[in-house]
Amino acid sequence: MRFLLVLVAALAGAQTVDDRLNGLVPMWEQGRAPLGIFASNISTRGGASVAGSPVDFVIIDMEHSPYDPSRLEAYLLGMIDKRRILETKSLKPAVLPLVRLPANGREHVEYMIKQVLDLGAFGVVVPHVNNRDDALAAVRAMRYAQREGARDAEPRGRRGVGYGWAARYWGIPAARYVERADLWPLDPQGELLLWCMVESGEAVERAREIASTPGVSGIFLGPSDLAVSLGIAESDPRLEQAIEKVLAACRETGTPCGTLTSGENVAKRLKQGFRFLAVGSDSGLPASTDRSLRIGRETR
Repeated sequence: MRFLLVLVAALAGAQTVDDRLNGLVPMWEQGRAPLGIFASNISTRGGASVAGSPVDFVIIDMEHSPYDPSRLEAYLLGMIDKRRILETKSLKPAVLPLVRLPANGREHVEYMIKQVLDLGAFGVVVPHVNNRDDALAAVRAMRYAQREGARDAEPRGRRGVGYGWAARYWGIPAARYVERADLWPLDPQGELLLWCMVESGEAVERAREIASTPGVSGIFLGPSDLAVSLGIAESDPRLEQAIEKVLAACRETGTPCGTLTSGENVAKRLKQGFRFLAVGSDSGLPASTDRSLRIGRETR
């Protein structure tokens, strides 16, 4: 009982001490680039493991993993760390959870966006967004319709009302969730992120119109799919030319641009102007275990 009282007091203080829940926004405002990973181990303990890691965000991959909202719900619940809430007096997740959808942008599937947001995700990553119409459809699906007279009423939202669980997951009153569950930077106080994936030749050519769509929070460049779409190898110089073209469009519009990379290429991509990076995944053995295995095999 005493623990519950302490937790309630901590949560009450958290709502005033730390108003911004989305930790990536202040990082961008401070000129820092968030680093994250993809997660395919969609389980309660998988969520707990990633939440305790030093990454800034996790993209829960439901594009190349089975789309099962109940597994996503368990993963998100596993990310809750009550001890951290008590110690930091903050409701802000240490690792921000976003979900990559199985549906491509051109499919304009609204129900998947509604389901993952209603479970408490702080953002959506939409694969294969090829043009402004694809981006706009995702924006509308993520937004509630705004109150009459709101300056940011457009693009008009289509998200259905069913926010009770999401508000509980965020740890805030339902009325406050409705106010804050909007897209940044369209709504400067919004906590939700929409990252549109550029993964085709068409999307490269239309990168500026995608990035400038009101409500789009970032462009995520998928190098592997892009290379396949262009019919070239990832080592082909034309891939890098396409990447530079997308980066230029993001610079012009002031839109954060990210991609997947690893190793020494992390420094290269940051210097190049990428403002967020996925630097790996939760698959495979940890580096420390891999090193121990190598030492053991060499010794024996």
